[in-house]
Amino acid sequence: MLIPIICRHIETATGIPFHAPRQRSAGGGCINSAMVLADDARRYFVKTNHASLVAMFEAEAAGLDEIRNTGTVRAPAPVCWGANDESAYLVLEYIELSAGGGAVSRRLGEQLAAMHRATRASFGWDRDNTIGSTPQINTPSDDWILFWREKRLGAQLELAARNGYHGRLQQQGERLMVKFAGLFASHQPLPSLLHGDLWSGNYAADSEARPVIYDPAPYYGDREADLAMTELFGGFGRDFYGAYRQAWPLEDGYRTRKALYNVYHILNHLNLFGGGYLGQAESMIDRLLAELG
Repeated sequence: MLIPIICRHIETATGIPFHAPRQRSAGGGCINSAMVLADDARRYFVKTNHASLVAMFEAEAAGLDEIRNTGTVRAPAPVCWGANDESAYLVLEYIELSAGGGAVSRRLGEQLAAMHRATRASFGWDRDNTIGSTPQINTPSDDWILFWREKRLGAQLELAARNGYHGRLQQQGERLMVKFAGLFASHQPLPSLLHGDLWSGNYAADSEARPVIYDPAPYYGDREADLAMTELFGGFGRDFYGAYRQAWPLEDGYRTRKALYNVYHILNHLNLFGGGYLGQAESMIDRLLAELG
């Protein structure tokens, strides 16, 4: 059974006996299953998936540590991860979460800007990870345009072709691959540490009204890519954007580059969840091409 294995691993990682007499399922999103394991003193949040995806959990743990090491916005601490023959698991610090908003939203804007000031010499990251369950290749590059063309937009278009989405999507996508460099004529981004998958479902507040971010897909890239995704599905209010811009104003042209960055996520949704996202992906690419002329 998986739970006794997890409990023994928690004991090894923490040096404290743990037996989890209390267990309950928890919301794990669209990709993973989740549960809370507890005894009289401690609780842990546990994510599970197929055993073949243990590397995904290992990369997630490394990403959480990357964020936590900046000392900016709170993220849950990874405890341990592993797999048996059937299931992989990731054990995280349990944080009692509630909805953000108001002062929490403003604080997140300030802290995210501070996190984005954590930079490296190149774009990408030390390791590959996943966006949802889609492989996300992070091979470092000194050229942001090349990185985005090959490792982000191009990778999703290739996957879409393998999934049977040909025709107009691929034709217009190829045009965008050639033309989007024009969006960077006066914008030279720094390699900032990004959450990578920052929609409202991956942000909440802890019991002390501090922002918490989780389920990251991190790498070092243009900070605008994180801001763009916060706008894709909504849920981040004016307090958040006002605080972020006050801490670190955005450059001219963001509104158009935002659409480029969000095409990546819509293509990923197409590849993960099916054809319901095809029309949105095509229309976003069409609008970008129209603006690029």
